[in-house]
Amino acid sequence: MSNKEIKHCSFCGIDQSVSVPLIAGADGYICGACVLLAHQVVTNWSRKKELAQMQGDLPKPAKIKAHLDQYVIGQHLAKEILAVAVYNHYKRLKHESGDAGLGEFDKDVEIGKSNILLIGPSGTGKTLLASTLAKIVGVPFVVADATTLTQAGYVGDDVENILVRLLDVAEGNIANAEWGIVYLDEIDKIARSPEQQTGTRDVSGEGVQQALLRLVEGSHVKLPAKGHRNKDGGDTLMDTRNILFIAGGSFPGLEKYVEKRLVPTNSAIGFHAAVDQGTEKPSLEDMLNATQPSDLRKFGLIPEFIGRFPVLAPLEPLDVDALIQVLTEPKNALVKQYQQLFAYEGVDLKFEQEALVEIAKKAIERETGARGLRSIMEQILRKTMFDIPSVDDIEQCVIDADVVNGAGDIRLIKKDDDKRRQQAGQS
Repeated sequence: MSNKEIKHCSFCGIDQSVSVPLIAGADGYICGACVLLAHQVVTNWSRKKELAQMQGDLPKPAKIKAHLDQYVIGQHLAKEILAVAVYNHYKRLKHESGDAGLGEFDKDVEIGKSNILLIGPSGTGKTLLASTLAKIVGVPFVVADATTLTQAGYVGDDVENILVRLLDVAEGNIANAEWGIVYLDEIDKIARSPEQQTGTRDVSGEGVQQALLRLVEGSHVKLPAKGHRNKDGGDTLMDTRNILFIAGGSFPGLEKYVEKRLVPTNSAIGFHAAVDQGTEKPSLEDMLNATQPSDLRKFGLIPEFIGRFPVLAPLEPLDVDALIQVLTEPKNALVKQYQQLFAYEGVDLKFEQEALVEIAKKAIERETGARGLRSIMEQILRKTMFDIPSVDDIEQCVIDADVVNGAGDIRLIKKDDDKRRQQAGQS
């Protein structure tokens, strides 16, 4: 065979052989290695374009926190931790896309990720922080409920379905999905139950934790066949190394493990034993701030799972002042929402300061946090919202402390006759 008959790759020049097949084109040939390299280059171009469209500049942590402040009251530590995590996530994307601007260090440094675990009582804003964060970030963002997950082979969702949802949010673009952020809600519900009998399978607790290890750590995960498939018909593989995982849970009862560690009990007995004068019990906020991985292990999380969430972000319980701010200050504050509903009927809704204080106290008594404020407001305004659409002579509704406590009725102020005639003429 002459040299002219030996085919070679038009890109790298390698000769065709049994181990190096070539793909023929109109005016040349290409080998498999060059096909893979070209695919990487084209994907890199696509990622750079997507990243440029998502954000012109990296969103600074202060800007991210300022946006969170518009919707979530307090929780400054958790907001700072989330803002830094998202900012570093963007830097990792620029690094992966080859546009980090680090010069020769780009080749030597591989930027890792720090997954976050949010810990706080119910109604302190964990899920709201995640949903608000989804409005800020320009990458695919999905909120997954851990309570629906079960170990593979059992009725329920497999953990890989989280990645299928992320791919759906990314509109099937696997490259964008591999840059996404996943929020795992109710993560405390997959803790191993202390009452679990030894030898029985905990398919919705420890089994889910073990199944999540591979996703959270970072690996190539094959998506379920019922999900997406490649154009070639094969199963889709997703690389989770650059997916940021944020988990959140209320962890009820976690404080008792922290308290045992912080306040050792005096177990001495007998006539000559020292009498325990009773040390002051730490507050719930102090105990959450002092949470260690050992406390989470006693709660029921396995050590391997805890180790994959190196950043613990505690959320402090909301007091009366904070709940009043929740009622009045955010863009979607409940008071503003109900005032808008009444404004549609041409009625001005007014809450006195003492009424807001009583509403906040009721929410604290119910131990529901900010989540319980809406049910209290509905209970107070239900009768008035039922009657108002049927009348046209009410100008203002005033809510005072007696109304909240059930000792009085909502004060209804009627319109003047001149105003009523004027509105009747306009209609």
